[in-house]
Amino acid sequence: MRLLALPALSDNYIWALSGDGGALIVDPGEPGPVLAAAAEGLRPAAILLTHHHPDHIGGTAALLERWPQMPVYSPHDERIAEATERLVEGARFDAAGHSLRVMEVPGHTRSHIAYVLDAGPDGDPVAFTGDTLFSLGCGRLFEGTPAQMLASLSRLAALPDPTRICCGHEYTLSNAAFARVVEPDNPALQRRHQQAQAMRDAGQPTLPSRLVDERAANPFLRSREPAVIAAVAARLGRAPADEVETFAELRRWKDGFRA
Repeated sequence: MRLLALPALSDNYIWALSGDGGALIVDPGEPGPVLAAAAEGLRPAAILLTHHHPDHIGGTAALLERWPQMPVYSPHDERIAEATERLVEGARFDAAGHSLRVMEVPGHTRSHIAYVLDAGPDGDPVAFTGDTLFSLGCGRLFEGTPAQMLASLSRLAALPDPTRICCGHEYTLSNAAFARVVEPDNPALQRRHQQAQAMRDAGQPTLPSRLVDERAANPFLRSREPAVIAAVAARLGRAPADEVETFAELRRWKDGFRA
């Protein structure tokens, strides 16, 4: 079993999880990277889609032209025309020899889902989180509410410590710049930022990250931490009313942030 991050578009990743039954292709925003990998031996056998945005599904039709029998798994969303299997919370299914389960994680979009593999290439769980949970960040709220996104992130944060987070974009360094404004004295965040910078300097993806490290450094998973609450309170000029307001203001702050 092998997990690959295929760079796509400007900053997307298409994830490919290959094994004896072929490869799962997660969020193919364009066909080229998958076709190039196939020319080198990758055998696409199923497509997993986390949400309807074009940079995550845009290559699906072209891949189906090449491999017309491939199943396409997706959330229940009429905006994903190529889906052959539409999935709901708690669904369990086998694809290309891999056993997966589904988590509904609305917030970025109303129908966003994540896929969890309980044992990945090294035996640890793998979570394909799309644009819900990023390394050191989270997705914008295009269709959901802060309460929905907070609940979705909390559910992902409850996965086992060694879970590998396979998200949809290479945003780690820009997320780190914001996170260090929120928590400038967080040593775990400082280490993750340095690690990510070294990876990018070497031309490597910063992903997947480990969930245990995200809990220690990602401000969007730390809305109960005193330092994060204090940073939000300083921005609001008062104490936030509750965790939802802490998270909502954190997300608004990030929306307008420029490093």
